[in-house]
Amino acid sequence: MTRYQLTIYWSAEDQLFIADVPELPGCMAHGDSRAEALANTEGAIDLWIEVAERRGCPIPEPKGRRLMVA
Repeated sequence: MTRYQLTIYWSAEDQLFIADVPELPGCMAHGDSRAEALANTEGAIDLWIEVAERRGCPIPEPKGRRLMVA
């Protein structure tokens, strides 16, 4: 399971749930349900890290932020 922060939201335009990984720029996945979007995110994160390693780019450490609601 990922240690990176995730944001999952409904996209009316795409009619899908989108899972965004803000700590990994451009890393996103989607699914017909929240659970599917979350599951697909694992593969997206693995691929993002694989490409970054291949290119010699730094890989951010998970920050472990907590969600704050006001």
